[in-house]
Amino acid sequence: MNGSAAETVRDRVDALHREESRRIFATLIGLLGDFDLAEDAMQEAFRAAMEQWPRSGVPASPRPWLVSTGRFKAIDVLRRRARSSSSLDKIAGLLTHEAGDASGPEGEDIEDDRLRLIFTCCHPALSPEARVALTLREVCGLTTEAIAHAFITNPTTLAQRIVRAKAKIREARIPYEVPSGEELPERLEAVLQVIYLVFNEGYSASSGESLTRPDLSGEAIRLGRLLVELLPDPEALGLLALMLLHESRRAARVSPEGDLILLEDQDRSLWDRALIAEGTALVERAFSSRQFGPYALQAAIAAVHSAAPTVESTDWSQIVGLYDLLAQAAPSPVFETSRAVAVAMRDGPAAGLALIDAILSRGDLAAYHLAHSARAELCRRLGRTADARTSYERALALAQQEPERRFLERRLADLSI
Repeated sequence: MNGSAAETVRDRVDALHREESRRIFATLIGLLGDFDLAEDAMQEAFRAAMEQWPRSGVPASPRPWLVSTGRFKAIDVLRRRARSSSSLDKIAGLLTHEAGDASGPEGEDIEDDRLRLIFTCCHPALSPEARVALTLREVCGLTTEAIAHAFITNPTTLAQRIVRAKAKIREARIPYEVPSGEELPERLEAVLQVIYLVFNEGYSASSGESLTRPDLSGEAIRLGRLLVELLPDPEALGLLALMLLHESRRAARVSPEGDLILLEDQDRSLWDRALIAEGTALVERAFSSRQFGPYALQAAIAAVHSAAPTVESTDWSQIVGLYDLLAQAAPSPVFETSRAVAVAMRDGPAAGLALIDAILSRGDLAAYHLAHSARAELCRRLGRTADARTSYERALALAQQEPERRFLERRLADLSI
């Protein structure tokens, strides 16, 4: 194989790692029953592909090849470690699996390996914090630093939490399976939280050069669809609707240069009307049950935004009313801040600023850059330049995403003109 063809193969391996590595990892966990062994096996499989495929060519079905190779790499490791009959029994069990069976069909059905892995990571035997952290790390491959930022916690603390969660799964022999119908509802809340955090990391990355990570938001939507098919609960419907409605705006949220565009300044002709129609229908389906919760309410708010041709024509009274219901269903200072912004659009910036100042005075959101940014925007609209500058500077000190930082820097520069 010449140099150009080899480079093409290497690019293909890189693309497979980005797009398929977490699915392959999930399948290997099901086969091996060990997170760390599965991770090492997956990496060894991709290393083997990088070495062999430039000579032999890319297999027709690369994912089954990678799963099979990873499984045999793990068997080699276990053989070297074998000190007891139980180790040999485990090796014998692994050898009984056929590679094609291990990987599953290319068009995965509802018994999806990654969905099984999510329910395993969200088992009630684990603490709520561990469930979310472990799933984000192991199912989605987020770094401990990115997860720690989402949790506003120390990366070392979070890494220890993940290690303890893995040990708990191993010691308690937590099964790698989608729970039965009777167990599903009690497990649903943690799963929904995990999927939404994955989506948020993709829709608005916690840090770095890019505003979005479409691979993560796309994966969260895929998992959301699987969950709705498995359990069409009103909140599962609401979460999927919320993700679709947010995703519909992706093309309008970022300039060609990669800069952030606020909702009020977006070109709404770029919004994906097919996603909006699908999301709105899901909202209506969730509300028809009259058992809707926080996700369905947030989706309803997004649907009101999506129905408006302009920011001025948005039904802000309806949005404030939905935030009032949301405050009852899921009290949160973050939701309070969003409600304050909606009140500012309905009643004027002074009304919204009074609400945000009250929230910040409690100290709840002292480290939340979007609260300071919202305060700065309202101060700017009221002509309170010094206050706006102070709040923009505080938001800039807290922001970790480069497009948001550039936006805040432009706002600060505009105040000096």
